Amino acid sequence: MFSNYKPTWMVDAIYKITPSQLKKQGIKGILTDLDNTLIAWNNPDGTEELKSWLLEMKNAGIPVVVVSNNNSERVARAVAPFGLQYVHRALKPFSRGIKQGYQMLGLKKEDVVMIGDQIMTDVKAANGAGVRSILVQPVIPTDSWKTQINRAAERRIMHYLLKHNPELKWRGGI
Repeated sequence: MFSNYKPTWMVDAIYKITPSQLKKQGIKGILTDLDNTLIAWNNPDGTEELKSWLLEMKNAGIPVVVVSNNNSERVARAVAPFGLQYVHRALKPFSRGIKQGYQMLGLKKEDVVMIGDQIMTDVKAANGAGVRSILVQPVIPTDSWKTQINRAAERRIMHYLLKHNPELKWRGGI
C-alpha cells in the first residue's frame, strides 16, 4: 500500500554516510534535500560537521547536488558557501527534480542516491524516478509550517512501513 514511500536505507544523520559505504553500493553521486537534511530549516549557514562531510565527499570524488522545493534565491544562498550545484523548485514528490539532478551530474539513476528527511517528498520522488533513497532523521526536531503538515501523515506511513518491513531500522550507515 505504501511501497512508494519505502526508503532503501534509514540512517540516523547524513553525516554518518561515508564515501566507502556509498562506493560499496555503486553510488557515484549524491542528490540531497536541503532543509533539515543538510542544514536546519531556520539556519541557512550550516555547521562545521556539514562542511567536513561535504569536503569528505569532494575528496572521494562523489559530487553532491541539492534538490530542493525551495525557490532559487533561498537555495542559492544556502549552498553558496559550499559551492554546490542545485535544482530549485524540484516539485517533490514528483520525480522531475531528481531526474534533473542526476542528469546535471552526467550520471544514470542507478549511480545516484537521494538523501532526505521526508518520506512524502524526498523518498517518494526518488522512488518515482527509480533512484535509491536514504531517509535521515531531521537535523533539528522542528519544521517550517509547510513541513509540519506532512509530518502527521508521515507518522502514519512510517508506522505502517516499520510494521510491515522489519528490515527497516535506523542505522549508523548504509
